[in-house]
Amino acid sequence: MVQQSTPILVDGKGHLLGRLASILAKEILSGQKVTVVRCEEINVSGSFFRNKLKMHAYLHKRHVVKPSRSGPFHFRAPSRVLYKAIRGMVPHKTARGAAALERLKLYEGVPPPYDRKKKMVIPAALRVLRLKPGRKYATLKRISHEVGWNHQATVDKLEEKRKIKAQAYNERRVASIKKRANATSSAGSAVAPLNEKLAVYGL
Repeated sequence: MVQQSTPILVDGKGHLLGRLASILAKEILSGQKVTVVRCEEINVSGSFFRNKLKMHAYLHKRHVVKPSRSGPFHFRAPSRVLYKAIRGMVPHKTARGAAALERLKLYEGVPPPYDRKKKMVIPAALRVLRLKPGRKYATLKRISHEVGWNHQATVDKLEEKRKIKAQAYNERRVASIKKRANATSSAGSAVAPLNEKLAVYGL
C-alpha cells in the first residue's frame, strides 16, 4: 500500500486474521495510521470447533504468581484479538513499536464518523482469494461470543440500524443524481445560445 497522510480505513469483513495482522503491522511500523472497522466479521481458517478449543487452551494459560494482577490478560473482544495478533508482530516494548501501536484503531461494527467514509479491503488478506474453496473457517464474532464476549447481540442490532440508514442515504443520493441529470438535459436546449456566446470568450 502507498503511504498517505490520512488514516487508512479498512473494512475487516472477510479478511483472514493472520494475513490482515501482518500487513497492518508493516503499515503502522512504516508510520501509516490505520483504522479497522467490523473486526467481529474477520475470519479464521479452520473449523469453528478447532478454533474454540485453541482459544480455550490459550485462556487457560496463567501467570504463576497472583494471576488476577500479573496477567497475562486474555481479552475476549474481536478487536482486542486482532490487536493482540498485531502486537505480536511489532516490537511493542520499544519506543518505535509503542508509537506504531498508537497509530492503530480497531472497532467492532462501524461507529460514527466511519459509517460515512469510504472503506477499503486488502486483497492479499481476503479469505475468498487466499483460502482454498471448501476449506472450513470461523468468524471472530462467534469464537469471541463462545468464550465470554457479551456484546454480540448489541453489535448486530446497531449494524442492522446502520445498514438501513446507509441504504436510505444511497437511495436519496441516486435520486438526487438522476434529478440533476434530467434538469441538465432539459435545460440544455434553453441555454445553448448563451453557451455559444460564452464560448467565444473561452468560458
